[in-house]
Amino acid sequence: MSQAEVTLKAGGFGRTMRTDAWWVQPALVFLVLSAFVVYATWAALQGKDYAWGPYLSPFYSPLLFGEGPHAWFGPRPSWWPGWIPFSAAILILWVPALFRVTCYYYRGSYYKAFWADPPACTVGEPRACYRGERSFPLVLQNVHRYFLYLAVLFLFVLARDVWEALWFADPVTGRATFGVGVGTLVLATNVVLLAGYTLGCHSLRHLVGGGRDEISRSPLCQRAYDGVSALNRWHHRWGWPSLVGVAFADLYVRMLAMGVWHDLRLL
Repeated sequence: MSQAEVTLKAGGFGRTMRTDAWWVQPALVFLVLSAFVVYATWAALQGKDYAWGPYLSPFYSPLLFGEGPHAWFGPRPSWWPGWIPFSAAILILWVPALFRVTCYYYRGSYYKAFWADPPACTVGEPRACYRGERSFPLVLQNVHRYFLYLAVLFLFVLARDVWEALWFADPVTGRATFGVGVGTLVLATNVVLLAGYTLGCHSLRHLVGGGRDEISRSPLCQRAYDGVSALNRWHHRWGWPSLVGVAFADLYVRMLAMGVWHDLRLL
């Protein structure tokens, strides 16, 4: 489908006839996303305090290289440049980060909050024309569906981490024994929130049934489509709790590793 450049009427940035507090939502989005980006960047560059006992921070999972039993391929690789500080999170965190950055819902949110594009409906914006996402770099947003595939794989990895978080080393024998700690519930809640957000993705909805002319002819696709659609209706309500949840899961494990907090065994 061809796109046409649309000239906007001159109104001035922020000019509107709205009398409600339209600026509250974009301001909150700006504060929450900024806080998350700052914390996630700091946590990812630490390269330590990401594991405690059977718990592994989701910012570092899958732990491709690192110290401890959670690492898939051993410690820091020899090919890593010595002049670059090593952090295992750098190797994998770009996948969930780009999945969210290219998300249809988040795009609408941070376009308003960070670029005032527009700051809110019927509110003047600081530009003279509209080009959509047809030119660089915004045309790259179309890769969202491919990051969805990787994000789904990450859900399986994080679910495995929850399973590992059910097995604690016995202080006497060293054998793994079944148990449930507060950290286990924190990691499990994180997976539920991320699954609700990821599996409600618009691209997944199209993948499981949107490409069919008559989806009712395929009962399995129909059920999958209905399930994704049910999550998709609340996509925004899964998006924010899952963002806070993954940050808190990292914080919880980090505080345990630093000895600031102490995990409570529930079972």
